[in-house]
Amino acid sequence: MNTWEQAYEKWNSFQNLDLSLKKDLDNLRDDKKVLEDAFYKELTFGTGGMRGILGPGINRMNIYTIRKAVNGLANYLKVNCVNVNDRGVVVSYDSRYMSQEFAIETAKVLGSYGIKTYIFNELHPTPVLSFAVRYLGAVAGVMITASHNPPEYNGFKVYNEDGGQIVPDEATEIISFIEQTESELTVPFIEQGELENKDLLNWIGSEIDNAYLEQLKQLSKLKKEELEKDKVLSIVFTPLHGTSYDLVLKGLEQLSFPNVHVVEEQAKPDPEFSTVESPNPEEHQAFTLAIEKGKKVDADILIGTDPDADRLGVAVKDSDQSYQVLTGNQLGTLLLDYILSHSDQALLTNARMLKTIVTTELGRAVATHYGAKTIDTLTGFKYIGEKIRQFDSTGETFIFGYEESYGYLISSFARDKDAVQAAMMACEMAYFWKEQGKTLLEALDILYAKHGYFLEGMSSLTLKGKEGSAKIALIMEDVRKNPLTEVAGLKIEKMEDYATGNRTIFGDSTDQEKMDLPNENAIKFILEKNSWVCLRPSGTEPKIKCYYGVCEASKIESQERLALLKEAMDQVINRTIQHS
Repeated sequence: MNTWEQAYEKWNSFQNLDLSLKKDLDNLRDDKKVLEDAFYKELTFGTGGMRGILGPGINRMNIYTIRKAVNGLANYLKVNCVNVNDRGVVVSYDSRYMSQEFAIETAKVLGSYGIKTYIFNELHPTPVLSFAVRYLGAVAGVMITASHNPPEYNGFKVYNEDGGQIVPDEATEIISFIEQTESELTVPFIEQGELENKDLLNWIGSEIDNAYLEQLKQLSKLKKEELEKDKVLSIVFTPLHGTSYDLVLKGLEQLSFPNVHVVEEQAKPDPEFSTVESPNPEEHQAFTLAIEKGKKVDADILIGTDPDADRLGVAVKDSDQSYQVLTGNQLGTLLLDYILSHSDQALLTNARMLKTIVTTELGRAVATHYGAKTIDTLTGFKYIGEKIRQFDSTGETFIFGYEESYGYLISSFARDKDAVQAAMMACEMAYFWKEQGKTLLEALDILYAKHGYFLEGMSSLTLKGKEGSAKIALIMEDVRKNPLTEVAGLKIEKMEDYATGNRTIFGDSTDQEKMDLPNENAIKFILEKNSWVCLRPSGTEPKIKCYYGVCEASKIESQERLALLKEAMDQVINRTIQHS
C-alpha cells in the first residue's frame, strides 16, 4: 500500500470524522488521482502560514489541518512568549467558505491550552487584524484567508506579537511543533459554548474599528482646513465581495470625500466571487464593473480591494477618457512621491523606504531624489514588517513600503500591507493632482521625465500537483547548475542567488559577496543597461514566476526591451521543461 493510501485509509476508518468531510471522502472513493493529491503529502506550512484547496485530506484545508496547525502554534507560543494565556491571540477571517468556522476552530484548540482568543464578530480586513494584535497587546494573530485565490481555496496566516507576518525563523520553529503533533485527527479542543463560559473566547465589537479609523485619519498630508472641506473628486469603489466595505467608506467619509459610488453588485461578501473571474485587483478584468460605473458617474478614480483588503488596485482616466489600471509599481511610486513631497524635508535623511527585490527601481530613484534611503527586502510583505520592527530599536524612520503585487503600507500602525490605508492616500493624492489640473497618469509622466522610463513585467507558469512541483524545482535547479551569461543580448553584470545568499559580480574577474538577506528560493540577474530579471517559485500558489525590469529613454524602447527579456526567459523555462 502506498503512503498516500495509508493516509487515506486512516481518515476513512476514523469513526469520529466530521460528517461533511466523510461525505466528501465517500464521493471521491473512485477518483484515485484526486485522492492521491489530497493525501500524498501534508499541506505545506510556509513562512506565513498555509493555503490550499478546501476538502478532506492532509493536503487540503479542513478543520483537522487547521487544528494541527493551531496545536503547533499553541506549543510555540507557550515556549517563546510571556503571559500567553492572558494576552491571548487575535483571530480574523474573510468572506470565503469555512472562514468563520476555521476561526472558531482556532479558538477551540487554543482554549484547550488555556489561551484566550479574540475573534471579530464579523469578517474584517487583514491589516485590521495586524493592528488589533498590537492594540490588544496579544501574543499572536491568525487571519483566515486565501487572499485573491479562487473560491475553492482558503488559508491560515500567522502574525507575531508585533503584528507582522511571521518570518522564516519563527515559521521554522512553529513547523517543528506542528510536526510533533501525533495526528491531526486527535488534536484536543474545547467546544465553543464552554470557551465562552470560561471567558476563553471573546468577540470583538466596534472598539478596534474606531481606534483604527482614528489612526487612518492621521495619515492625511492635507492641512486641517483642506482636510475638513468637501472635496470635488468622484470616486468609484469596489470591495470585490470582500471585507473592506465599511472601513473604506468610513475612512473616505472622515477625510471629507462625499462623492463615493459603490459597485453595488460587488458590495456584499460572496465566497464564489461571482461577478469576477478572479477577485484580484492585479487582474484588469476585476475592474470591469467599476469601469462601467465610472463611465456613468464620470469618476476621477476607481479603487478596488482584494477579498481580505491587503491589496489595492487603482484605475484612472487616460487622454482618451478611457480608464487605465495602474500597475502596482506605478501606484506605489506615485504614492511614495506624494508622501515624500509632502513630508518635512529635514526629517528625510533618517527616512527609510522599503521595497522588495522585484519591485521597480523607479522607487529608489524617487526616494534618492528626496534624500531618503531605500532598503530592499525579499519578496513578501513579512520582510517589510520585519524591517519596521528593527527600526523600533535602530531609530530609523519608516516612511513607506511597497511591493509590485499591489501591496502598500503608509504608516506602521499596521505591520502588513494595507489596502484601506492605500485607498485613503490614493484618493487624497488624486485630489491633490486634480487641484493642479493633472491626472495621476500625467503625474506619472512627470516622474518618468525626471528619472527615466522604468517599466516592469511579470509572467507566470502554473504547474499543479505533484508533477508540477517537481518541474518547478527542476527549473530552479537547472538555472543554478547552468547559470546564464546573457539574456536577450544583454550581458549579466551580477547574479544574486537568494538561496545561498551569494552575489556574484562578473567583470574582468569574478567576485562573490554575501548579501544581508534571509535565504529564499529565488535568483536575480542584474543586466547591463539598467535591466534585470528574477526567477522565483510562488510561495502560495503552484506557479513559477519570472519578473523583468528595464529603464530606457522612452516608453516604446522600454516596451521593446521588456518583450525581448520575456521571450528569452520563456525559452529558458520551456527548454528545461521539455528536457525533463
